[in-house]
Amino acid sequence: MRRNILITGASSGLGAGMARVFAGMNRNLALCARRTDRLETLRDELLRDHPDIRVSIRPLDVDDHDAVFETFRAFDSELGGLDRVIVNAGMGKGQPLGTGYFYANKRTAYTNFVSALAQMEAAMEIFRAAGQGHLVPISSISAFRGFPRNLTTYAASKAGLAALAEGLRADLVDTDIKVTTIYPGYIRSEINEKVKKTPFMVDTVTGCRALVRAIEKEPAEASVPAWPWVPLGAAMRHMPLRFVSRMA
Repeated sequence: MRRNILITGASSGLGAGMARVFAGMNRNLALCARRTDRLETLRDELLRDHPDIRVSIRPLDVDDHDAVFETFRAFDSELGGLDRVIVNAGMGKGQPLGTGYFYANKRTAYTNFVSALAQMEAAMEIFRAAGQGHLVPISSISAFRGFPRNLTTYAASKAGLAALAEGLRADLVDTDIKVTTIYPGYIRSEINEKVKKTPFMVDTVTGCRALVRAIEKEPAEASVPAWPWVPLGAAMRHMPLRFVSRMA
């Protein structure tokens, strides 16, 4: 059992939702995010409802890469080891290319790929020293194909993250370090709360329960929720782009 679990971007949305589910499974948690007030509120809630677990919190902006390494090492020391790291922190901003919003697209690409790389490096430093561990990068169903409009850079950054994770799996064949790439479908969270007409959207609680179930199985890859995203994700890889664009 993966007893000590680190989750980045844990102050809200999917990160906080997964933390609640894992706490209900009696797991110790290392939670980090930029908004410490929300982390403190979440920690108090989890300890109130599950007094037998440990919950450690630290402020972290994942774009501060030196701080990523320092924070992961501090959690590892405080909890006596980390068994699983969920690379969840990400950015959803973006605009169609060529419309004057390069700064927004650049920030999304930087946070979702370069800063995810920093988190994976920091986790792997700990796992290689321990000889075991479970790394869980949170990608997106949009990583399967190029997406239009505001999702173009986001989808590309998540595809890059998935490729990074696959390369790492290849590097770790026949070791006790596992890498699971999670492809969430449309799960309601802070990143998409303003989107009103997205098909197949599920609520945060339902989505986070599905995420944790998939993570616990430790597959190489998982589309979540399985229905409809396993068959739909497979179809997306081959369907014409005009149909893919309607899903954005």
